[in-house]
Amino acid sequence: MQKPFAVVSILLILFHLSGPLGAQSQAYPGVMSMKDRSSVVLNITRMRLDRLLPKIMRETNFDMWIMACNEDDLDPVFKTMIPYNQWCPITQILVFYDPGDGRDVERLNLSRTDMRGLHKNTWDYGAWDREKKESQWACLARIVSERNPKRIGINESEVIWAADGLSVSLRKKLVETIGPKYSPRVQSAEKLSTLWLETLLEEEFELYERAVAVSHALMAEALSNRVITPGFTTTDDLVNDCHQKAANFGLTLEACTFGIWGRDPREIEKYGKKDNVIRPGDLVHCDVCLIYLMYHSDHQQWGYVLRPGEEDVPDGLKRVMAEGNRLQDVFAGELKAGLTGNEILRNILAKAKEKGIGSPKIYSHSVGYYLHEPGPLIGLPWEQSNTGGRGDVKLVPNSLFAMELAVALPIPEWNNTSLRFALEEVIVFTPEKVTFFDGRQTKFHIIK
Repeated sequence: MQKPFAVVSILLILFHLSGPLGAQSQAYPGVMSMKDRSSVVLNITRMRLDRLLPKIMRETNFDMWIMACNEDDLDPVFKTMIPYNQWCPITQILVFYDPGDGRDVERLNLSRTDMRGLHKNTWDYGAWDREKKESQWACLARIVSERNPKRIGINESEVIWAADGLSVSLRKKLVETIGPKYSPRVQSAEKLSTLWLETLLEEEFELYERAVAVSHALMAEALSNRVITPGFTTTDDLVNDCHQKAANFGLTLEACTFGIWGRDPREIEKYGKKDNVIRPGDLVHCDVCLIYLMYHSDHQQWGYVLRPGEEDVPDGLKRVMAEGNRLQDVFAGELKAGLTGNEILRNILAKAKEKGIGSPKIYSHSVGYYLHEPGPLIGLPWEQSNTGGRGDVKLVPNSLFAMELAVALPIPEWNNTSLRFALEEVIVFTPEKVTFFDGRQTKFHIIK
């Protein structure tokens, strides 16, 4: 993938200024210091506001977008438009206004929050006149009246939770403030919010892939003899170890589970169904979501514990991994801009059936600034036909997915016991191709 020039300055920060955290472990890609993370997020957010915001406001035909939220209940979209780790005291109000004729979109901050140049603070620029003791809400009323917008977007939605950040009380206050002339012009900004959250700039791809690489490294270490001692280590130990390692890097895990998803039936009879001690012959599964630079990774990977005398993973397990990879290839081939999640789901399952893939199941979701929102939902574990409103969202270019799916095959080495085998990797969909960020798992992590 060709790197645009703007990427270079960001990558210099990413690789050259990774700070002391990057030196903690040779097994991990460089993890930036908090100072450098703040710089990178500020630069990317400014680019998004400069380039993406005007484009999507015009695509959705909104000339004004108003966001209002409270200090400890920040709107999901608002949180992606402010500096990294920024304190936002009391009531927050952002106003975006497109004056048309190709002029710049105004970005007005009617709050006490320091936006570090991302938004003009109308308090400082004179629109919020402190000398006259003008309140935030009076300032909002005046800004709306002076600009006379035709269509005002607010963040309310019955389908996309990330586009539903405006509380009932703040909506009431907003409508009362702008008055009867402008309140009929208020409409849901669901589509606008969705496009903002699901569309990434090309400059973000390299950063996102770095976040995925850190997540992959975390899982690879967990599923290794550096952490696992067969016969002693439990799956709870792996969860605690992953959380601790993430915390050591100043990172957060939104989800982290480990389980013994495959075990010889004879071993289950010997140790019991609830035994979580990792033993020779076990198939260990993990599902990890890591947040880095505001980006969410979401992956499922597998490790196998060799039995005494074994030098490799049993052929039956290799076959089920390969079957999962085949389904991933089918999935990637059916992503087409403009199709809904429900349409993509039907196409994937039809193609998988045509190829004879074993018991395919699709339950994939968009990923990005949030884990399960806001782009098209492609199946659910319990719904393989139509997922309703979220499945009716259309696929757009430069969006990301957690490609989550499963197959099932009998395992000869386990007396032909069927194994439901789940894989999950982060992919980016562009007009040119589908790319697995930092690759995908095609071989088991081996524990001896």
